[in-house]
Amino acid sequence: MPDFDDSVDISRPNPARMYDYYLGGAHNFAVDREAADRVLAILPETREFAMRNREFLQRVVRFLAAEAGITQFLDLGSGIPTVGNVHEVAQAVHPATVSSTSTTSPSPSPSRSASWPTNPYAAVVHADVRDHRAVLNHPDTLRLLDFSQPLAVLMLQVLPFIPDADDPAQVVATYRDACVSGSYLALAHSLSFDYWPGAVAEAVDMYTKSTHPLNLRTPDQVAAFFGGYALIDPGVVFTAVWRPEKAVTDEEAIGSRAVAGLGLLS
Repeated sequence: MPDFDDSVDISRPNPARMYDYYLGGAHNFAVDREAADRVLAILPETREFAMRNREFLQRVVRFLAAEAGITQFLDLGSGIPTVGNVHEVAQAVHPATVSSTSTTSPSPSPSRSASWPTNPYAAVVHADVRDHRAVLNHPDTLRLLDFSQPLAVLMLQVLPFIPDADDPAQVVATYRDACVSGSYLALAHSLSFDYWPGAVAEAVDMYTKSTHPLNLRTPDQVAAFFGGYALIDPGVVFTAVWRPEKAVTDEEAIGSRAVAGLGLLS
């Protein structure tokens, strides 16, 4: 039998588990696979989009650990931990790097033990990212992270699941205000309909039936979330072209269907 919290609704697809399915993971249920397959039937490039986002996570974490010297990470809206997690990438550079991850809401997987990190320097906090007090004051967050020292806050594809009514800019600001100078914000966000081909509206509509409906935004709207931060070169760009490890074609760049950036708190 799957090991999960019976209090959590698994009658509807969960975006975190759908994302895990796009990446080829095993931490998802039939309801998630069915919804993801419907999205893929309309937009087969969704799987490529997920891979591009994952590659950005790994590049930006390596930059933060190796070049910026960051050894503390708060990964907000991390979803289900899978191969190439923040703490795995960072600890390859600094073995004692600490990481606390937070999900938008509980998203149980069929194999809970396989998806929960057992690393003593990492922990999963089950709290809604909009409730910054619950995240920041959680015992595991306080155990792992020293907010008197610089750290990196990661918000990779979490803001699309926060509607304008919940003021995502203020959500970002609450975490910014908890950090000291020298801290960073890494952010990635899916783009509005104009940047997607075909029947994207139909695919996005699939998410209205999920636990977290999708909210797409323009590059300018995404850039505005970096208020109070100085953007690190190359700024807010297509995810695939943020410090790529190899040359990226224009088609590959646009195929990101998302933008990403890194900001430094002064």
